[in-house]
Amino acid sequence: MCSNYEAVTRADRMLAFFGVVRDDSPSIITFPTGLAPFIRLSERGSRQAMEGHFGLVPHFAKELSFGRRTYNARSETVASLPSFRDAWRRGQRCVIPAEAIFEPSYETGKAVRWRIHLPGMVPMGIAGIWTSWRDPADGLEHFSFAMLTVNAQGHPVMQRFHRVDDEKRMVVILDPDHYDDWLTCANEEAPGYFKPWMGTLETEAAPMPPRAQRSRGDGPPPPERPRQPGLF
Repeated sequence: MCSNYEAVTRADRMLAFFGVVRDDSPSIITFPTGLAPFIRLSERGSRQAMEGHFGLVPHFAKELSFGRRTYNARSETVASLPSFRDAWRRGQRCVIPAEAIFEPSYETGKAVRWRIHLPGMVPMGIAGIWTSWRDPADGLEHFSFAMLTVNAQGHPVMQRFHRVDDEKRMVVILDPDHYDDWLTCANEEAPGYFKPWMGTLETEAAPMPPRAQRSRGDGPPPPERPRQPGLF
């Protein structure tokens, strides 16, 4: 699972690593409901950088805060759970550019946040789904997205994170050569990408600063567990 990550925001890195044009914006650590870039397929069939809320907001949601519970979509249930199935059925898949993700380690007996990233300052493209939602209060349209996750039991890196009795999971990290395939493939082919990343991952402790100031990419901290698992 991943409830906060460092988004790719520099225009030169978005172009070099993801082949999309986007204006520079400040570096951000993104929490659920925060704004960050995602890459979808445009109507012309090319990659398109968009800005959306981290945490998918389905059509039946009453407010954006719904995304605090839907920032991760389990690959096993993304096609069937109410919060995600419409976006999945419509083939609204995306690539989420991330410099790094953060996960808690309990090896010291208490939660310590760690930073996880690819070697050589190469950003990762995380498989996701996206949708649009219209706020019933003011009629404004908002885009949102969720990261897909897979079981990571026994993974050499990811088994270190989360509580001992929690299921070990990790986001789906895509091979850069597969970005276009992920965006364009048929729904029945998409589960072929649901596998743990077995390439090198580097890690270092990155404790959350006390009372850290939050930017526009930072929503409120997420709850540890969703209260209505039937939707998520």
